[in-house]
Amino acid sequence: LQLMQRKGNKQGLISTNMGDKPSHSTRSTYNWMGWAGLATFFMTVWLMYPEIPEPPEKLSAITWNMAAINNNPFEYWITHDDKAYNKLMEDVSEFINNPGNKDVPINQVFTDSMFNDLCDVMTSSGWPGVEEVRSRWNNEYKNRKIIIEFIKDGLIGKKRLASMPDRYTNTINLADGTSAMRPTVINCYQGDLSSTDKWWRAWRHFMFEEEVTVKGKGGVVETKPIRNMLSKIKQSKYPAISAEEEAISIPLQAMAGAVFDAILIHMMNTLAPNNWQDLREDMCEKLNRKKNDRTVDILETTYASVDIQFLQEVAGAFIEKAHKRSIADIFDIWFPEDLDSDRDQNSLILLKKNLFQNVHEKTREVESVGQSKGDLFVITADHVDGTQYLLASFHGDTNGLLTIPVLTAVHEYAKKSHPTRRLVFGMDANTYDIPDPGNKQDVVGFAKFYNDQGLNSCYGHEPNPKNFTTFHARTYLQPQLNKAIKYSEKDIKGDKNPKDFIIFNNNEFIVLKTTKDNTG
Repeated sequence: LQLMQRKGNKQGLISTNMGDKPSHSTRSTYNWMGWAGLATFFMTVWLMYPEIPEPPEKLSAITWNMAAINNNPFEYWITHDDKAYNKLMEDVSEFINNPGNKDVPINQVFTDSMFNDLCDVMTSSGWPGVEEVRSRWNNEYKNRKIIIEFIKDGLIGKKRLASMPDRYTNTINLADGTSAMRPTVINCYQGDLSSTDKWWRAWRHFMFEEEVTVKGKGGVVETKPIRNMLSKIKQSKYPAISAEEEAISIPLQAMAGAVFDAILIHMMNTLAPNNWQDLREDMCEKLNRKKNDRTVDILETTYASVDIQFLQEVAGAFIEKAHKRSIADIFDIWFPEDLDSDRDQNSLILLKKNLFQNVHEKTREVESVGQSKGDLFVITADHVDGTQYLLASFHGDTNGLLTIPVLTAVHEYAKKSHPTRRLVFGMDANTYDIPDPGNKQDVVGFAKFYNDQGLNSCYGHEPNPKNFTTFHARTYLQPQLNKAIKYSEKDIKGDKNPKDFIIFNNNEFIVLKTTKDNTG
């Protein structure tokens, strides 16, 4: 599975965008053409200074949401030649959409005994709100049906109760270059998950007894308990969660995450007890374990000639890998001083060697408007031709509601603090073709905003809402339950949207060419 996009803009510039979603290659051994594959878009934009009479210097750039946090081989619907895989996924779809008598209460899968064990370790960890979660378990969760009332409950997805703990603990990149993986169906965990009891013992130990050594702020190595990696789910970012739920969101998400994992274990061992783990291992080898290598391959070959690479959702392991490859001889790799080592998704900017100098990070000087650590990265850089730039890379929230506030903050900072510098901003804006006021940022509204600010984009003043830069469809084997769709509905309900942009001041650049690439 790979989703890449390219778009760009720059002064006399070629700009390229590689889009949001998984960075697995569509040219893998299995000839997997992920339905997410069309999200691997690439744009090339040529911009030039209109006020300069002599031939302008050309600059090229790409923007790519690499989806480094995607470590789940089952997350997206893909085309696969393996009949056993296809049967498993068809059976999963049938189980989810027509569960019948298999739709048992949650406490028949994640038992009261397991929940009490969970409460004990949460209390021992000093977490507040455990008794409130116990009350919710007894009154709200334990008797829900596992499919109709949990897996397919869109509100749980909107609240991020299952997806947030998965984001932090699915696959933790360690300081020594290896990974620690939560015992679950939806990653490349290699332990025995052939029964719910085996899973529970391994899960509880991982979440509440294991410690990991990771690289934190400034690359400083630190050791911390995995349980301390969970953080509150903020209502300001996820409006579906109530203030009361936010206050107890750490133990609440631990409970929801455990229930979610238990349901998946139960389902897979019901449907394919003899081969699902072997199928997953094969997919992990082809798709996940070589993802960083394949991603670096693309950046250091296909796009070795560009001048700027804006990257989003980049894992620390990619940074380590890139510094050991020839890409480090082609580009200077700039990343935030305050790396997000918990979610492990960061925005980066790669600059062509010997083309830029006097590079300084300015992220902390930009007003925060609620974005998470690592999502925004801002630097100043001087081109060898004397042109001064303010460069930014940003990954928006799922619904794109922070995109305009973040662009406003960066633009205001540019005008007040660096009025002589030329702003070029590569982003996964997470904008949508169909307006949904108050819930999602539509692309037409986004374009109106940047036009009103005197800005432009690689798609011009009026971007076509149907000029999609991502196309993917999630299965039910992933924790963002509100985004799961049936295989038969992937073309209708899949995420096909115009999300990726390169933004610049309208009076400074002219777009000469924009392209998208979904081949890598």
